[in-house]
Amino acid sequence: MKALILAAGFGTRLLPYTRTRPKPLFTLAGTSVLGITIEKLIGIGCTEIIVNTHHLHGQIEAFIEKTGFRVPVLTRYEPCILDTGGAIKNVRDFMGSSDFMVINADIVTDIDLKSVWQFHCSGNWPVTLVLHDRREFNKVKIDNQGFVTGFISNSEPAPPVTGTPLLAFTGIQVLSPEIFDHMPDKEVFSSIEVFDSLARKHGSVRAHVADAPFWEDMGTTDAYQRTALSFIALAGFSNGNQDPESVNVETLAGDGSDRKWFRAKKGDSSLVVSDHGICTDDPVCEIDSFITLGNHLYSKGVPVPKILARDRFSGMVALEDLGDTHLATVIHSLTSKDEKAKWYCRVVDRLIDFSLKGIEGFDPAWAFQTPTYSRELILDKECNYFADAFLKGYLNQSPPMALLASEFEYIADQALKGAVRGLMHRDFQSRNIMVKDGEIFFIDFQSARQGPLQYDLASLLIDPYVNLDPEIREELLNYCIRALAHHMDIDAEGFIRCYRHCCITRNLQILGAFSYLSMVKGKHQFTEYIPAALSTLKASIGYLEKEKIPTLNGVIATL
Repeated sequence: MKALILAAGFGTRLLPYTRTRPKPLFTLAGTSVLGITIEKLIGIGCTEIIVNTHHLHGQIEAFIEKTGFRVPVLTRYEPCILDTGGAIKNVRDFMGSSDFMVINADIVTDIDLKSVWQFHCSGNWPVTLVLHDRREFNKVKIDNQGFVTGFISNSEPAPPVTGTPLLAFTGIQVLSPEIFDHMPDKEVFSSIEVFDSLARKHGSVRAHVADAPFWEDMGTTDAYQRTALSFIALAGFSNGNQDPESVNVETLAGDGSDRKWFRAKKGDSSLVVSDHGICTDDPVCEIDSFITLGNHLYSKGVPVPKILARDRFSGMVALEDLGDTHLATVIHSLTSKDEKAKWYCRVVDRLIDFSLKGIEGFDPAWAFQTPTYSRELILDKECNYFADAFLKGYLNQSPPMALLASEFEYIADQALKGAVRGLMHRDFQSRNIMVKDGEIFFIDFQSARQGPLQYDLASLLIDPYVNLDPEIREELLNYCIRALAHHMDIDAEGFIRCYRHCCITRNLQILGAFSYLSMVKGKHQFTEYIPAALSTLKASIGYLEKEKIPTLNGVIATL
């Protein structure tokens, strides 16, 4: 058995991603679509395979050479793309006098290719087309004997289904060598052109109808990401039935980031999929940091979800399902200050583990944005972010930036002075802390970097989603100092001074982020938390030396 895989196309509907990677090399759970197709063909007994190439052909050729399949897999480069019919005609010498299978490189399906082959070999027709019912693609007419009678062009509206049923071509076909005798005397043409001509001769083009198979055409970004989601979920379950349709997926509510979240269920099991978006060929994408840091923290015994499966290119990661209960939900259900404080003491203990254990063996190259929490980051992503997004964008004010600049520099320097340096989460707030079966877990750690533990403590205690009582905040600050004293010598005064300034930098970041998300991203739910964030900023600035920040103090006093 021989086969041709059609892989020469430009993938224009998948731009801009196909500028740097050919569509057949898009991956599903870490395996390219082309690799999946080749293995399927080998699995049904295919002994020789040829792949036509054009767009970014060198990548496809390198992939085949590097993989080293169990049977010969050759490529045939087309200097000018020949379309589907021309591509088939171009491999006549390879196919010889035997029947052969042709399959598009951009489809993913569970159609039984062996039964398709056997069906074709059992008859006496030159063409077998595998069809199925897919309303948006139904363009093939068949008669009541199962033969194709014609095709409707893509520009032609489908007629009402009254007599001849319409089905969709799957991109899978088996051809007898006599097909070459029906091809036109030209190089570039569509195979449908040949099939349409043959279909007028009754008994020449047979339909093999697949009954409700799993089938996806990787032609669009949505179709690719939808399929990638199913495959990463299957890889995460990694047991039992591997049919993509056995997985039920529901969309979960997101938060401030652009990432998408899903829960996949299969029988009694469930997992969560985080979609970071298609990853380009950048040296470090967000998904890289998420995976590397997640595995690092998990290996250190830090309570983070276990990574079950991953696919870098699609940006999909399958994770242990930690449920839907955030720390904020737990705290809001409590009325006792003592009970709230007890929960937070447990979180502070885990925060210390995150910082001290997480920094052991941490490689700054893993960081997605910057390797450290630096003066430059504070000025750009927190202080100026606050001025631009909140004061200018949200409040429509014109802040005295020339006067604020030196005060922002002072605050940035003080936020780093006296720091207990460890691995900093960067967004350590109640919605990134999950509670499952009474245990605490941390999520959204992909922005972790070297930095002051005090920043994460400030993020936790001034969190506007909870809006802790100021008295509890101070109790927890002192609790953290006592807990840290079991691990190191601690300068309590220096620790607190750093913490007070981290409260300011974090609060500026919060107000900038809430303003940006509501005004630019249209996520207006974040405006609900701006008053609480502004209240903590006013309280926090009261701990600072006012003579050092007179302009900022005055600006905040008027808000």
